[in-house]
Amino acid sequence: MSLGLAFEEQNVAFMVVLAFSVAASVNFPILFLSMYWRGLTTRGAVVGGTIGLVTTVTIMILGPTIWVDTLGNEVAIFPYKYPALFSMTTCIFSIVVLSLLDKSPAAARSRDAFDEQIVRAHTGVGAEGASSH
Repeated sequence: MSLGLAFEEQNVAFMVVLAFSVAASVNFPILFLSMYWRGLTTRGAVVGGTIGLVTTVTIMILGPTIWVDTLGNEVAIFPYKYPALFSMTTCIFSIVVLSLLDKSPAAARSRDAFDEQIVRAHTGVGAEGASSH
């Protein structure tokens, strides 16, 4: 409720853009890299996604719409209204670097399972029966 009251004067379309900025900066890089990059690890995805989320929220708060229009400051610390270009780049970079630096056994298993996963995802081969848990 407090956020609703704080953003009472904001345009609804801008609020939707903020939600899409978070999705573009966090979900898209993880989904894209998990489908097309063999080197992605779970640790890289989780930590890189977290870095992307923190970057997106921080840039949105420091941008002109929230920092100036909502909080009433004179000048925004971050000059652009839409943070997705910068935060998505940060997220992708951090996922790649962290995945490349991950030398754990789980990371090796993730990399080894990529070929089987991509065939199963694209063709369905290997998904015929029920899995046992």
